[in-house]
Amino acid sequence: MIGLLGGTGAVGRTAAQRLATYGLGPLRVGGRNLTGAAELAGSLAAPAQAVRVDLNDPAELAAFCDGCRIVVNCAGPTYQILDTVARAAFAAGADYVDIGGELAAKDALTGRDVATGRIAVFSAGVMPGLSGLLPRLLAKGRPLRRLDVYVGGAAVFTPLSAVDALLTRGPKFGVPMAAWRDSRVAPHTLIPLHQVRLPGFPVPVHAWPYLTTEAQTLAADTGADEVRSYNVFVSNRLPEALAAVWADADDIHPAALAPHADTVVRASLQDNADFGAFYVMLFTARSHPGAPPGPARVLLKAVDSYALSGVVMALATRAVLAGSVPSGVHLAAEALDPDAVAATLRDDPLVDELLVE
Repeated sequence: MIGLLGGTGAVGRTAAQRLATYGLGPLRVGGRNLTGAAELAGSLAAPAQAVRVDLNDPAELAAFCDGCRIVVNCAGPTYQILDTVARAAFAAGADYVDIGGELAAKDALTGRDVATGRIAVFSAGVMPGLSGLLPRLLAKGRPLRRLDVYVGGAAVFTPLSAVDALLTRGPKFGVPMAAWRDSRVAPHTLIPLHQVRLPGFPVPVHAWPYLTTEAQTLAADTGADEVRSYNVFVSNRLPEALAAVWADADDIHPAALAPHADTVVRASLQDNADFGAFYVMLFTARSHPGAPPGPARVLLKAVDSYALSGVVMALATRAVLAGSVPSGVHLAAEALDPDAVAATLRDDPLVDELLVE
């Protein structure tokens, strides 16, 4: 039994559809909206049941996890949930996959919290997730002189995703305006790029430097001399909206930020109205002179980043069930096989284009 939480959202719906298509087993779809969960369960190409569950109710959460082989959490806000659902899954003898969490959730689970043989995979979405996984295709068998990461586009934020975005600041998430150079974070190194044309992006964009902790791990794991990581926007509306909320909100807890989420949502809706919906992931590599040959660019183009995250969730779940992920607590970018993920994404209807060249 695969327990899927948050199945009525864009991420969860796609994850459920892919899990059913992959034939991984019967599904238990959970959510506070039982009607929506039942509609999804009835539409899947696999046996599925709907269960009402509130993640804030320990008894309901424990009952949902009971009998599951693995619990897949697509609900949010992810940085409020942290390790709550993972602990419930472990208590029920189940493994765990989460769309978010990052280091904040991973670090909350110490070694003694994880039963022998149990597995947890956090940050199994697009960013973080694919943003730290796909660049590894460029560094196989060769350390890089420089690796550039550009991720973003014009995506509509939901209130929950806006709160998540507002919570992704601080040392556990990344360092603005920084690069990775000579095996360390180099602060105050980069500046925003305005109205630049980047391969794969259909319009000139604004690229804001943000060296995520995922990018820092990527740099250390691949041995790259320099890594530059950018969040890409089609206008300055979203960066300005995020900055305004951070300046006004003294409390960074989800409940305190929720009233400010509408500012971010409105900015994303204006961008969508002006530019339509698109999402691009561009990774470029520069190798050392005389290094073994290899690809210099990975480019992924899609429309819906939320649905694409659902595909990544299903792929992470499949990898855990297949025994491809060792026991312990992991981040998806470090635990999944980039070649296997890329091969599946290339054939997925939600991916418009995936080039490794």
